[in-house]
Amino acid sequence: MLDDNIFNTPIVNKDFKGQRIDKFLSFCFPDISRSQIQRLIASGRVICDDITIGDNAYKIKEGESFVLELPEAIDAVPQPQKLDLPILYQDDDIVVVNKPAGMVVHPAPGAWDNTMVNALLFYCKDLSGIGGVKRPGIVHRIDKETSGVLVVAKNDMAHKFLCEQFAEHSIERTYYAVVFGVPTPTKGTITGNIGRSSYDRKKMTVVEKGGKPAITHYEVVQNFKGVASLVKCNLETGRTHQIRVHLSKLGNNLLGDKLYVKSKKINEKSIDEEKRRFFNNFTRQALHAQSLGFVHPTTKEKIFFETDMPEDMKHLIDLLQQI
Repeated sequence: MLDDNIFNTPIVNKDFKGQRIDKFLSFCFPDISRSQIQRLIASGRVICDDITIGDNAYKIKEGESFVLELPEAIDAVPQPQKLDLPILYQDDDIVVVNKPAGMVVHPAPGAWDNTMVNALLFYCKDLSGIGGVKRPGIVHRIDKETSGVLVVAKNDMAHKFLCEQFAEHSIERTYYAVVFGVPTPTKGTITGNIGRSSYDRKKMTVVEKGGKPAITHYEVVQNFKGVASLVKCNLETGRTHQIRVHLSKLGNNLLGDKLYVKSKKINEKSIDEEKRRFFNNFTRQALHAQSLGFVHPTTKEKIFFETDMPEDMKHLIDLLQQI
């Protein structure tokens, strides 16, 4: 290595002769993702004997060596903002947050600011760059109206390591949901590929063909006289809207979920009208990411984080317990 941004490979021996350049560089620099290496090659940042290698499929030759130049990290487009974002833990590699309900994770059309990324850019002064950009590495997301624990990478090495764990489904994730009715059976596993609905592009659905495999393990924790229940969900996979879609498949939509349930109501006359109105008009989907466990990218130790139930869901559960 010549400086912080210039890297040299070993000389190619006969074992690597004929291998693709992107594959060889991935082997030499395991902390850099292959997709990033391919972008670096395409942008002319790989050199062999003063000749730029611009083809990812270039077959390397015995006796060659390569120089890889990483671009200087540049400021991210999202701007730092001082927002209310509880940070549960942070070190040189990761930051773990308790995302409030109503906060978007990442800037997107219609929500360019006041996101979790904007807040992290303010609170984390030691971001070394993800893909050459000074920004937090979003490894996984939860919906805007879902609250709870998230882990974010501060550098490329941590980002790649955490992404691999999510891809291998080795992350431990527990959610709590309040749903209409009581799932039958009260404990089980929901499977079924999840893909985009052909009737409503905002919705995901369980599909017969295509989509991505999804597995949710669930268990009823409290039964509120049959009108609603508190359900614990452990995710084996992490698809978009997975819990909302899978519990809907059982016929037990989340209270407050305006996308996946519009007409379902609690109408039991034995329940006070004011309480019924509160249940049926809960302001967001009643879903909280309670805990998260994973292997730390540097120490390689298993770490675990748990959050308290937010006040709005505590109040919802308290009122349901009074039925």
